[in-house]
Amino acid sequence: MGQLLASLAIAMAVGVAHAQADFQADADASAGRERAQTCAACHGQTGISPASAFPHLAGQQMSYLAKQIIDIRDGDRLVPQMAGQVDSYSDQDAWDVAAFLAGLDAHLGQTSDVDEDLLARGEELYRAGDMSRGIPACSACHSPTGVGVGSAVYPGLSGQYAQYTIATLQAFAAGERDNDPNNMMQDIAAKMSDNDMQAVANYLLGLN
Repeated sequence: MGQLLASLAIAMAVGVAHAQADFQADADASAGRERAQTCAACHGQTGISPASAFPHLAGQQMSYLAKQIIDIRDGDRLVPQMAGQVDSYSDQDAWDVAAFLAGLDAHLGQTSDVDEDLLARGEELYRAGDMSRGIPACSACHSPTGVGVGSAVYPGLSGQYAQYTIATLQAFAAGERDNDPNNMMQDIAAKMSDNDMQAVANYLLGLN
Protein backbone atom coordinates (compact mmCIF):
# COMPACT_ATOMS: atom_id res chain seq x y z
CA MET A 1 0.00 0.00 0.00
CA GLY A 2 2.83 2.37 0.92
CA GLN A 3 4.59 1.71 -2.38
CA LEU A 4 1.36 2.35 -4.26
CA LEU A 5 0.83 5.68 -2.51
CA ALA A 6 4.44 6.66 -3.15
CA SER A 7 4.07 5.77 -6.82
CA LEU A 8 0.87 7.81 -7.05
CA ALA A 9 2.55 10.78 -5.38
CA ILE A 10 5.44 10.62 -7.83
CA ALA A 11 3.06 10.33 -10.77
CA MET A 12 1.08 13.34 -9.56
CA ALA A 13 4.25 15.39 -9.09
CA VAL A 14 5.44 14.50 -12.59
CA GLY A 15 2.02 15.38 -13.97
CA VAL A 16 2.07 18.78 -12.25
CA ALA A 17 5.60 19.45 -13.52
CA HIS A 18 4.54 18.59 -17.07
CA ALA A 19 1.46 20.82 -16.80
CA GLN A 20 3.61 23.71 -15.56
CA ALA A 21 6.05 23.16 -18.41
CA ASP A 22 3.19 23.27 -20.90
CA PHE A 23 1.82 26.53 -19.47
CA GLN A 24 5.29 28.06 -19.39
CA ALA A 25 5.96 27.08 -23.00
CA ASP A 26 2.62 28.60 -24.07
CA ALA A 27 2.92 31.76 -21.95
CA ASP A 28 2.17 34.90 -23.97
CA ALA A 29 3.98 37.96 -22.61
CA SER A 30 1.98 40.27 -24.89
CA ALA A 31 -1.30 39.03 -23.42
CA GLY A 32 0.29 39.27 -19.99
CA ARG A 33 1.16 42.93 -20.59
CA GLU A 34 -2.51 43.72 -21.08
CA ARG A 35 -3.56 41.73 -18.03
CA ALA A 36 -0.86 43.33 -15.89
CA GLN A 37 -2.07 46.91 -16.37
CA THR A 38 -4.00 46.79 -13.11
CA CYS A 39 -0.88 45.60 -11.27
CA ALA A 40 0.94 48.87 -11.97
CA ALA A 41 -0.69 50.87 -9.18
CA CYS A 42 1.16 48.84 -6.54
CA HIS A 43 3.99 47.19 -8.46
CA GLY A 44 4.88 49.94 -10.93
CA GLN A 45 4.53 50.23 -14.71
CA THR A 46 7.83 48.42 -15.19
CA GLY A 47 7.35 45.94 -12.34
CA ILE A 48 9.46 48.05 -9.98
CA SER A 49 7.29 49.04 -7.05
CA PRO A 50 7.15 52.68 -5.94
CA ALA A 51 6.36 51.67 -2.35
CA SER A 52 8.38 49.43 -0.05
CA ALA A 53 5.26 47.65 1.21
CA PHE A 54 4.86 46.03 -2.20
CA PRO A 55 7.46 43.79 -3.87
CA HIS A 56 9.29 44.42 -7.09
CA LEU A 57 8.10 41.86 -9.65
CA ALA A 58 10.28 42.74 -12.64
CA GLY A 59 12.72 39.99 -13.56
CA GLN A 60 11.26 37.56 -11.03
CA GLN A 61 11.26 33.84 -11.87
CA MET A 62 8.28 33.11 -14.10
CA SER A 63 7.38 29.87 -12.35
CA TYR A 64 7.36 31.59 -8.96
CA LEU A 65 5.20 34.48 -10.15
CA ALA A 66 2.66 32.13 -11.73
CA LYS A 67 2.49 30.03 -8.56
CA GLN A 68 1.90 33.07 -6.35
CA ILE A 69 -0.87 34.41 -8.60
CA ILE A 70 -2.60 31.03 -8.65
CA ASP A 71 -2.14 30.54 -4.89
CA ILE A 72 -3.63 33.98 -4.18
CA ARG A 73 -6.53 33.28 -6.55
CA ASP A 74 -7.23 29.93 -4.91
CA GLY A 75 -6.91 31.21 -1.33
CA ASP A 76 -3.71 29.28 -0.63
CA ARG A 77 -1.90 32.55 0.02
CA LEU A 78 -3.76 35.35 1.76
CA VAL A 79 -2.79 38.86 0.66
CA PRO A 80 -5.46 41.37 1.74
CA GLN A 81 -4.19 44.00 -0.72
CA MET A 82 -4.73 41.51 -3.56
CA ALA A 83 -8.33 40.68 -2.65
CA GLY A 84 -10.33 40.27 -5.85
CA GLN A 85 -7.45 41.30 -8.11
CA VAL A 86 -6.85 37.89 -9.68
CA ASP A 87 -10.14 36.10 -8.98
CA SER A 88 -11.00 35.95 -12.68
CA TYR A 89 -7.59 34.73 -13.81
CA SER A 90 -7.27 31.38 -15.54
CA ASP A 91 -4.05 29.42 -15.06
CA GLN A 92 -3.01 30.60 -18.52
CA ASP A 93 -3.64 34.23 -17.53
CA ALA A 94 -1.35 33.72 -14.53
CA TRP A 95 1.41 32.35 -16.71
CA ASP A 96 0.96 35.11 -19.30
CA VAL A 97 1.32 37.84 -16.66
CA ALA A 98 4.26 35.97 -15.15
CA ALA A 99 5.95 35.81 -18.55
CA PHE A 100 5.53 39.55 -19.04
CA LEU A 101 6.87 40.47 -15.60
CA ALA A 102 9.74 37.98 -15.77
CA GLY A 103 10.89 39.58 -19.01
CA LEU A 104 11.26 43.05 -17.50
CA ASP A 105 14.58 44.39 -16.22
CA ALA A 106 15.00 43.55 -12.55
CA HIS A 107 15.46 46.23 -9.93
CA LEU A 108 19.07 47.02 -9.04
CA GLY A 109 19.07 47.82 -5.36
CA GLN A 110 21.64 49.73 -3.36
CA THR A 111 22.25 49.82 0.37
CA SER A 112 23.05 53.11 2.05
CA ASP A 113 23.37 54.21 5.66
CA VAL A 114 23.34 50.58 6.78
CA ASP A 115 25.68 49.39 9.53
CA GLU A 116 28.57 47.41 8.05
CA ASP A 117 28.39 44.79 10.78
CA LEU A 118 24.72 44.22 9.95
CA LEU A 119 25.55 43.75 6.26
CA ALA A 120 28.39 41.39 7.15
CA ARG A 121 25.99 39.30 9.23
CA GLY A 122 23.53 39.30 6.35
CA GLU A 123 26.18 38.07 3.92
CA GLU A 124 27.24 35.36 6.38
CA LEU A 125 23.67 34.09 6.73
CA TYR A 126 22.98 34.29 3.01
CA ARG A 127 26.15 32.49 1.93
CA ALA A 128 26.84 30.14 4.84
CA GLY A 129 23.79 30.12 7.09
CA ASP A 130 24.14 29.45 10.80
CA MET A 131 24.46 25.71 11.33
CA SER A 132 24.57 26.08 15.11
CA ARG A 133 20.95 27.22 14.95
CA GLY A 134 19.85 25.07 12.04
CA ILE A 135 19.66 27.94 9.55
CA PRO A 136 20.86 26.85 6.10
CA ALA A 137 22.52 29.16 3.59
CA CYS A 138 19.92 31.17 1.66
CA SER A 139 22.08 30.90 -1.44
CA ALA A 140 21.53 27.14 -1.58
CA CYS A 141 18.00 27.72 -2.86
CA HIS A 142 18.07 31.31 -4.10
CA SER A 143 21.44 31.08 -5.92
CA PRO A 144 24.71 32.86 -5.10
CA THR A 145 23.58 35.98 -6.96
CA GLY A 146 20.07 35.97 -5.54
CA VAL A 147 18.26 35.42 -8.85
CA GLY A 148 16.47 32.27 -7.69
CA VAL A 149 15.95 28.94 -9.45
CA GLY A 150 12.98 28.78 -11.80
CA SER A 151 12.95 25.01 -12.22
CA ALA A 152 12.51 24.60 -8.46
CA VAL A 153 10.10 27.58 -8.14
CA TYR A 154 12.53 29.38 -5.82
CA PRO A 155 12.21 33.16 -6.17
CA GLY A 156 14.83 35.77 -6.87
CA LEU A 157 15.53 37.97 -3.84
CA SER A 158 18.23 40.40 -4.95
CA GLY A 159 17.29 44.06 -5.10
CA GLN A 160 14.06 43.54 -3.16
CA TYR A 161 12.96 46.15 -0.64
CA ALA A 162 14.33 45.31 2.80
CA GLN A 163 10.98 46.20 4.39
CA TYR A 164 9.14 43.72 2.18
CA THR A 165 11.70 40.95 2.78
CA ILE A 166 11.50 41.44 6.54
CA ALA A 167 7.70 41.40 6.48
CA THR A 168 7.74 38.21 4.42
CA LEU A 169 10.14 36.46 6.80
CA GLN A 170 8.03 37.54 9.76
CA ALA A 171 4.90 36.19 8.08
CA PHE A 172 6.58 32.84 7.46
CA ALA A 173 7.89 32.71 11.04
CA ALA A 174 4.43 33.40 12.45
CA GLY A 175 2.78 30.86 10.15
CA GLU A 176 0.72 33.62 8.56
CA ARG A 177 2.14 32.64 5.20
CA ASP A 178 2.23 28.93 4.52
CA ASN A 179 2.35 28.32 0.78
CA ASP A 180 6.03 27.37 0.81
CA PRO A 181 7.01 23.81 -0.28
CA ASN A 182 7.20 21.42 2.68
CA ASN A 183 7.02 24.34 5.15
CA MET A 184 10.66 25.03 4.32
CA MET A 185 10.57 28.80 4.77
CA GLN A 186 8.38 28.60 7.84
CA ASP A 187 10.92 26.33 9.53
CA ILE A 188 13.87 28.53 8.58
CA ALA A 189 12.27 31.89 9.41
CA ALA A 190 11.11 30.63 12.81
CA LYS A 191 14.77 30.14 13.76
CA MET A 192 15.80 33.65 12.73
CA SER A 193 16.00 36.56 15.15
CA ASP A 194 14.75 40.04 14.25
CA ASN A 195 18.38 41.05 13.76
CA ASP A 196 18.95 38.11 11.40
CA MET A 197 15.98 39.14 9.28
CA GLN A 198 17.13 42.76 9.12
CA ALA A 199 20.66 41.66 8.24
CA VAL A 200 19.65 39.35 5.40
CA ALA A 201 17.05 41.77 4.05
CA ASN A 202 19.48 44.68 3.86
CA TYR A 203 22.19 42.50 2.34
CA LEU A 204 19.76 41.29 -0.33
CA LEU A 205 18.75 44.84 -1.21
CA GLY A 206 22.27 45.52 -2.45
CA LEU A 207 22.98 42.08 -3.92
CA ASN A 208 23.20 42.43 -7.71
